[in-house]
Amino acid sequence: MADAPNFITGSKMSELSVPLYEVVKRQFTEAIMLGQWEAGMVLPSEIALSQQYGVAVGTIRRALTDLTNEGLLSRRRKTGTVVTGRTPAHSLRFFFQYFRLHGLDGSLQHSVTKVTSLERGAAGAQDAAKLQIRPDDNVIRFHRVRNVDGKPVMHETLVLAEARLPDFTHDKDEIPPLFYLHLLDRYGIRISAVREQISADLAGDDDAKWLELSLPAPILMIDEIAYDQSATPVLASTHRSTTANHRYVHEIK
Repeated sequence: MADAPNFITGSKMSELSVPLYEVVKRQFTEAIMLGQWEAGMVLPSEIALSQQYGVAVGTIRRALTDLTNEGLLSRRRKTGTVVTGRTPAHSLRFFFQYFRLHGLDGSLQHSVTKVTSLERGAAGAQDAAKLQIRPDDNVIRFHRVRNVDGKPVMHETLVLAEARLPDFTHDKDEIPPLFYLHLLDRYGIRISAVREQISADLAGDDDAKWLELSLPAPILMIDEIAYDQSATPVLASTHRSTTANHRYVHEIK
């Protein structure tokens, strides 16, 4: 029986402000999404998982039950809990784990992100309005590029209020790819809603650089604000993407 990977980093689970089963559930989901828990893998027992994660058996059982109901796991009487290999591509509660540019054939694409810059400074009027902070409040701003099959398809800038992220890294290479999960695990911030404005635009010099485009070229632009469980804006981001070989899919059931 394979060991379950432990992703708990940064802070103890008991210090987080969200239910522990939600934290455990997202750790398990990340393991499935990243392929560290492969289809057909039999998970350790609830007792073994509770010992590894340092939480009660009931917490593990609640997380496993939720994921079983959502189709990511299955319970087999003689075998135990098994990874099904399914992904909840249409589930709102997992929207932050998925890359919504699909292939032209409708297939879900696996993207790899690379952070290219990380800086701190005053918010400025535009970002302050989005995050509901003062223009002179400090923010953390980082830029990253998404690649599919080794080719850049999107570049994005993310901005967050520094006051909400104590001890945030100064090393861009330490920013994890599943950033919304990092907000939950490290800071207890759960992204509960996202507001997007989608428009078409012509690519500029930065787009040509990051997306390897020949100008002129069209791009898809997404302005996004993510909110926590108290409806407070947490993150303002801008995504600029080529759709030559992809389509943006946003489906909620």
